[in-house]
Amino acid sequence: MPSQKIGILLSTAPAHPSVETVFQLSSEALTQGIDLYLYFIDEGVKNLHDPRYVDLVGRGMKLFVCAYGCQQQGVSTDHLDPRISLCGLVVLSNIVNGCDRFLAFT
Repeated sequence: MPSQKIGILLSTAPAHPSVETVFQLSSEALTQGIDLYLYFIDEGVKNLHDPRYVDLVGRGMKLFVCAYGCQQQGVSTDHLDPRISLCGLVVLSNIVNGCDRFLAFT
């Protein structure tokens, strides 16, 4: 049986409670063997260098970050882990359409 695919959108700044919620949810999903796709947008791009999320990438999570959002929020993309993808909204659309479940934390 193919594994379940879950997509998550995070648009909140690091101080927002949703950041911890998304981290815990993502960690548990990976533990259960779920294919996980996380997209940072708007102020969510400020979480790009959070070591907890970088660790989740190492555990198999696919992390996509809005390149335009990084530019607008002044978030550096220098020395970015090569497993993290800078992209646009077409990728987000594909995540929404390609996952069994999609959750948005805004």
